[in-house]
Amino acid sequence: MENSAVGAAVGLFSLVYLAIVILVIASMWKVFSKAGKPGWASIIPIYNIIVLLEITGRPLWWIVLMLIPFVNIIVAIIVMIDLAKSFGKGTGFGIGLILLGFIFFPILGFGDATYQGPKSTDLQGLSNSNQ
Repeated sequence: MENSAVGAAVGLFSLVYLAIVILVIASMWKVFSKAGKPGWASIIPIYNIIVLLEITGRPLWWIVLMLIPFVNIIVAIIVMIDLAKSFGKGTGFGIGLILLGFIFFPILGFGDATYQGPKSTDLQGLSNSNQ
């Protein structure tokens, strides 16, 4: 009797996990589509990071930073905050994307947020200081 209860619990957990994974994939697909990029790019490893960097306006060489342990955590935080700002959301929403992505990506993808273009401040400061 215990084995069937454990099996049922594992099966239920697996179904819930699968539903969350499908929801996040569909949400990321929608986010990419809203930004004018192909939705299928969200499911291709490495390429999805390249497209995400394009969406946020970060330079493509940041892909190297994403491959360095511990550095990639900082870079991912910056990119998620930039992603939120690219859709007109604040820094708090970007932190939500980092900590509770399975909740905030559907909000971003299926909500009324529209892509406003890259909001990276990487080069904006340089162009303002040269004027």
